[in-house]
Amino acid sequence: MKRTTSLSVISLAMLGVAGAAHAQTSVTLYGTIDTSITYVNHAQGGQSLWALGNSSFGNLSGTRWGVKGNEDLGGGLAAIFQLENGFNPSTGQLGQGGRLFGRQAYVGLTSTQYGAVTLGRQYDPLIDLVQGITADNYFGSAFATAGDVDNYDNSFRVSNAVKYASPVWSGFQFETMYAFGGTAGSTGAQQSYSVAAAYNTGPLSLAAGYFYAANSEATAVPRANSFTSTSDGTFDGPINLGYSSAHSLAIARVAGQYVIGPFTVGAGYSNAQYRRDNASLFAENEKYNTGQGFFNWQATPAMLLGVGYSYTKSSGDTSATYHQVSLGADYSLSKRTDVYMTAAYQHASGETADPNGGGAPVAAQASIGSYGYAGTSSQTMVNLGLRHKF
Repeated sequence: MKRTTSLSVISLAMLGVAGAAHAQTSVTLYGTIDTSITYVNHAQGGQSLWALGNSSFGNLSGTRWGVKGNEDLGGGLAAIFQLENGFNPSTGQLGQGGRLFGRQAYVGLTSTQYGAVTLGRQYDPLIDLVQGITADNYFGSAFATAGDVDNYDNSFRVSNAVKYASPVWSGFQFETMYAFGGTAGSTGAQQSYSVAAAYNTGPLSLAAGYFYAANSEATAVPRANSFTSTSDGTFDGPINLGYSSAHSLAIARVAGQYVIGPFTVGAGYSNAQYRRDNASLFAENEKYNTGQGFFNWQATPAMLLGVGYSYTKSSGDTSATYHQVSLGADYSLSKRTDVYMTAAYQHASGETADPNGGGAPVAAQASIGSYGYAGTSSQTMVNLGLRHKF
């Protein structure tokens, strides 16, 4: 009996070795923990706030852990997968609405010649190709658009999505994505789709894209002030919360950056539209036009300094203006650990929709990035943080 078992084990091991000769497989466990001591004045009306951390959105990076892998199928073809969990490092609570793998959960095939097709919950093409050349890529949420109305800070992922990413041809790449709404008899309800393209060569990087997400069908008129879609939506605070009953969300973005020695200069523009139908709680489509610029200096191999400015103007249903100035400093203690300080000041004027939906317009409130703190007409935030990657 012992001899038979030993032979079986040896046979299985030999089969494993033979299989490994034809298919190389790798699986990687990775993660990032990013938390800070945070100060916000006018965090809730006129009240100031001292806090540890700021949910799974993070500052420079969203806190996460994940596992990813690939299997070589031969001929330049490989199977790939990725599972990524977001969580709050201060409390251990799950992020992204309590999902176990709320950041990413997909499987796919990739070819060196034809590109990659992935299926599952994943980033949209604007995040993949445009976000990486914005200030958010370097200094995160404190440099993001007011209220993150254009998903500059990657507030959402897309579920039920099929995405194609092309190979890179002489610096050019494009991606396209479609997410199935899954509503019987109504293909358009809750669907999302997106397309983006990027060109990177030498010191110059350019990218542009478009994203669309539809809300669920209204079961009553008016519909509840909520956005239910394959996309999570960008409703992180008082700036756009009153438009959660929108029929759909459409975002167009363009960005560019240029590197000159230790200096990087970048700029971007976005147009985000919260479109209504007869079930929405607001009277006209609301539009947010945002222009942004940043300047970074790699002062030493370990020290990165940056400054940014963002201007957002809303129009249509209501009209408001948001000015924001941001500062950042990041110092690397090692390849995996860095300390940083970010600060932002934002001023708001004009009116916006009642955050509860359906009420009379209210005075615009400052709300930095995707943090979601409801301020007065101005807000200041300072983060002193520590980030570790593994």
